Amino acid sequence: MADERTRHFRRLRRLRRSARWWTVTAGGLGGAAAVLTPYAGIGLPDAAWAAGAGSALALAAWRWLDLRALAARPAPPALDPAEAAARSRARLVAAVERLPVGPGVLAEARRLRARLALRGTAAAGAWARLDRAALTLAGMAPRLTGLAEPAVLEAAAADRSLRDLAARVASVERALRFAPPEARPRLAEAHRALAGQLDDGVTAYEGLVAAAAGYVAEDVRPSTEHPAASRLTEATDLLHGVASALAELRAVRRS
Repeated sequence: MADERTRHFRRLRRLRRSARWWTVTAGGLGGAAAVLTPYAGIGLPDAAWAAGAGSALALAAWRWLDLRALAARPAPPALDPAEAAARSRARLVAAVERLPVGPGVLAEARRLRARLALRGTAAAGAWARLDRAALTLAGMAPRLTGLAEPAVLEAAAADRSLRDLAARVASVERALRFAPPEARPRLAEAHRALAGQLDDGVTAYEGLVAAAAGYVAEDVRPSTEHPAASRLTEATDLLHGVASALAELRAVRRS
């Protein structure tokens, strides 16, 4: 949506164009009525010309009054450039989200932007491992139902927490580069502790994904033969039987 200032000047332009158009129309109809009436006398067509000219003149006057009233109002203040840029981004995101593949494209763009923001920090490696594990779990999520569903919800909460922890690790690491010498030992210790928590958390997340893969494998693995293979075997036996019967029938006919 346009901001208030843009809408204000857009409405001014529309009113100015409308007022000019009705003014020209009223002048044309009035001139036609003034010229044609003395030649043809006053009749029904002349009344129509005069009525049209009067209506156009009234509308032109209303438009000029509206334009004058709107022009007398102070224009809304201009948007801050940062706010205008944020609104433009929001409009672009909303437009992309309406596309069939929009949500997936936006999710991938956010993931790449977050990875680039962590590039060069100790959290980059853990973030990449977490990203791979999360994508793997997302592919298995539709099959993790029933007893496994709470684990999926817990994994989603852990994913958000670990990504926030990775961002904090990167922030502390960047602050450590510019910290005064007396503050660096404390920040370095905090950074090591946070990085250790991140690594342990990602390792636990990868273990959950491995357990989810085992659950999916056991859930879909039948105790004997897969139903699809069983049906194909039955269909093959049926075709062999039909072929044998046709061969025997052909032999009987020949004899």
